[in-house]
Amino acid sequence: MFDMPARHIILGVEIRTLRYFAAVAREENMTRAAAQLHVSQPTLSKQMKALERELGHKLFVRHSFSIELTAEGRLLRERAEDLIGLADRIENDFLALGDVTGGDLYLGLAESYQVGLLARQLKRLKQECPGLHYHITSGDTEQVTEKLDRGLLDFAAIVEDPAGDRFSRYEVLPLPVADRWGVVLRRDDALADKAAVTVDDLAGLPLFCSEQSWERDIPAWAGSRMGELQLEGTFRLPYNGSVFAREGLGYLLTFDRLVDTSESSGLVFRPLEPVLESRMYLIWRKQQVLSPIAERFLARLRASLADDGAMPAPSTSL
Repeated sequence: MFDMPARHIILGVEIRTLRYFAAVAREENMTRAAAQLHVSQPTLSKQMKALERELGHKLFVRHSFSIELTAEGRLLRERAEDLIGLADRIENDFLALGDVTGGDLYLGLAESYQVGLLARQLKRLKQECPGLHYHITSGDTEQVTEKLDRGLLDFAAIVEDPAGDRFSRYEVLPLPVADRWGVVLRRDDALADKAAVTVDDLAGLPLFCSEQSWERDIPAWAGSRMGELQLEGTFRLPYNGSVFAREGLGYLLTFDRLVDTSESSGLVFRPLEPVLESRMYLIWRKQQVLSPIAERFLARLRASLADDGAMPAPSTSL
C-alpha cells in the first residue's frame, strides 16, 4: 500500500487517465491495452503508477503476462465506467446543440412488451433525425433509476407504480397499455391444460420470479396466501428463467409475450386468475435539462399517445 492518504478523490483525475485505466482493466494486460490506446507500454505503465500514487491505493497485482485488479481496482473500474460515460454524454450533448437532425438518446428500459411502443417512436424519430443514436440499458427499476439518478440516462421506463416518496424526484408519464401476468411452464405439464392459473394451482410449486416482482406484485395477487407460494429462484431476465422452466426446474412468473411460447419452444403461457396487470411508466428527473433530441423524443411520444386517443393524464410530479 502506498503512503499517500486515502482522502484523495477521483475528481482530480483526468478523464484520459480513467480511459487508460478502463482499457487496462478490460484487457488485463498492459501491452494489449497500450496497443489499443495507441500509446507505448512504458507510457501507459507510468500513467497507471501515477494514478495509484494519486489515489493512494494499489489498483493492480502485476503478474508476468497479465495484471489482476485489486479490490480497490474493481471499485475504481465500476466508478470509472460511469464517469467516462457521463463525460461522453456531456461532450455529445454539446456537440448536438446546434444539430437539429441528430444527437444521442439514453434510455433505461424494463422488460415489457410495451417497449415496442417506445421502439416505434424511436424509428419515426430516426426517420426525421437521421443523426439520432440511441443507447439502451435494460434492467429492473432499481438498476435503471440508479443510472437515471447518476445522469447517465435521459429517461427510464419502469413497470412499478411510481407512487410515494421514493419517486417524488421524477416526472412521470403513464403509458397506456398494461402487461398481464402469468406463468410460463412446460407444454407437457398438467397445468398447461388449464385456461388460467390460481394460487391453489401454484401453492407448493417451485416458482421463478424477479426479486422486485416477488416483493411488490405477486403479494398483491396472492394476498394472505402469499406464504403458500415457494420462491425457487430469482431472475432479472425472463429469458433465462424460461430456460430453467423448460428444463422442468420450476414455473416462471412473468409478463405475457416476453418469452417464446410458440409450438416449437416446448413452453406455454397461462394467465393468472384473478387477473394481475402492471402498467409501464416513463420517468425522468425533475428540473432535468433535456438535450434537444430528448425533448423531441418526449414530444413525439406525447403526440403519439394523443393521436391514438390513449393519452393518459399529463405527466405528474409524484
